[in-house]
Amino acid sequence: MTIDFRNINTLWGSVLVETLHRLGLKTAVICPGSRSTPIAIAFAQHPNIDAIPILDERSASFFALGLAKQQGIPVALVCTSGTAGANFYPAVIEAKESRVSLLVLTADRPPELRHCHAGQTIDQLRLYGHYPTWQAELATPEANLERLSYLRQTIIHAWRRSLDPIPGIVHLNIPLRDPLPPIPQPETIPIQLQWNQETFFSHIPPQQVTFPQIFSLIPYEQWQSLEKGIIIAGVDQSYFPQEYCQAIATLAQHLQYPVLAEALSPIRNYADLNPYLISTYDIILRNSEIAQKLTPDIVIQIGELPTSKELRTWLEKINPTRWIITTSADNLDALHGKTIHLRTTLEQLTETLPKTQNLTLSIYAKQWHELERKIQQKMNKMMIEENQLVEGKVAWLLPQILPAQTPIIIANSMPVRDVEFFWMPNSQRFYPYFSRGANGIDGTLSTALGISYKNNKSVLLTGDLALLHDTNGFLIKQKFIGSLTIIVINNNGGGIFEMLSISQFEPPFEDFFATPQNIDFKKLCHTYGVDYYLIHQWSELIDLLNPLPENGIRLIEVPIHRKNNAQWLNKTLNTLAENIDF
Repeated sequence: MTIDFRNINTLWGSVLVETLHRLGLKTAVICPGSRSTPIAIAFAQHPNIDAIPILDERSASFFALGLAKQQGIPVALVCTSGTAGANFYPAVIEAKESRVSLLVLTADRPPELRHCHAGQTIDQLRLYGHYPTWQAELATPEANLERLSYLRQTIIHAWRRSLDPIPGIVHLNIPLRDPLPPIPQPETIPIQLQWNQETFFSHIPPQQVTFPQIFSLIPYEQWQSLEKGIIIAGVDQSYFPQEYCQAIATLAQHLQYPVLAEALSPIRNYADLNPYLISTYDIILRNSEIAQKLTPDIVIQIGELPTSKELRTWLEKINPTRWIITTSADNLDALHGKTIHLRTTLEQLTETLPKTQNLTLSIYAKQWHELERKIQQKMNKMMIEENQLVEGKVAWLLPQILPAQTPIIIANSMPVRDVEFFWMPNSQRFYPYFSRGANGIDGTLSTALGISYKNNKSVLLTGDLALLHDTNGFLIKQKFIGSLTIIVINNNGGGIFEMLSISQFEPPFEDFFATPQNIDFKKLCHTYGVDYYLIHQWSELIDLLNPLPENGIRLIEVPIHRKNNAQWLNKTLNTLAENIDF
């Protein structure tokens, strides 16, 4: 890119953007506004950066979050001054909590126009509190080499801090004086005459995405001395799923421990790599007698705990010694048990272990696997015979019918729990995406569109409220490149609340907790030009999901009776857990 010397602001903006390009930035999401004009122009003019304009700041921020999840590197997010940046806040929180790299660039008025009621001005310093990994306000632009060198080095530092030691948010507040459009200024002529672009940027090699190198003493001998052990493969957004699953399989085979695999972990979709896989642990642990007999001597937890409340309650009750494997500096033990954080990577954990082919199971592991086999048989029989439209069967069907390697985005509330209960092991290499940092329904559609942008043909599994909370995301359709199929479980309200004791109190349950919206999704899709399909029977859903369309956005509505579904789910889970021989 040629540096833009038309005025001080275009010079500043183009140096900022070119520095990011050389560091490896691929994508910038730009929200419209006046104060951010020089930054927006610089991104829009750069030939090697994909600049995507999105109207709604809240939707834009979640779209950027989804892109960053997909790409594994920072995405730039740009807005004007005032409350525009405040609309990024929910996505900033989710990115921090789920350790996703974002570069948030908020334009601002210069210091002399603050605190004097100049238009569209708020206090933007530390706008996101303690959530950014690093935050700073840039100096106001000047046309001299010293200040441009300062800008370049600050951007390099910001990029590094967004990735290392833990991926997260970097917020740069950027004050800009007039003129904001590219109106020529003579002040830039001297610097243009002495400019040598290759010399100025020569020391910036493309930055590789690196992960923390954390070395800890790994107590293999202690683990091997305990036969009754389990590995919990928890919530993990791995950018290298094959390597991740293989590393856990190596550890499991070495220790002969069963692997209780969260549905959001990629492990359930790489079942051929791991003969020690247990997917029905939530159901197994609903049988209190069996749960007591399966009490382990040791638990090795990879990442954060799974969604399952049954698993958490069991661990809290038996309180075993629990080793938590993580690269995060955070405390990942919400149960406050007898935990030891081993801050290392899975690669470091297993790199010294032999890739054994000895698949002999211990007696303890055999007990888990026999229970897994029996429950899977019961579940498959029940699901095959189930003709009514129920939420759980959607989660059971998807891994059987979706094309291999499909990215699957799973919304919070009931969908994430349905897949925990019913997503069966397979070897289809599906890639799960989720937002379990803060566990909210914020930005579900926009995040899914970001994940799907120029990615493989993707599928979003969501409830009706989560989708309706973010319908402005459909405005991205005009600039969207890719394929996204949205499966909406429409139970006209918050189905997850039917699982809670508050559902027995009416009023106020229906109006204040279930909050039905009574939306006609066909009309909603027509408004945004989105293809729409209504499911009446399971064969229709199966036909629509393989093959998936090459491009565009479409919505498949699966109508569900909320209260009947809650009764079905409780009955099904209890039936599966009952009368299991042990």
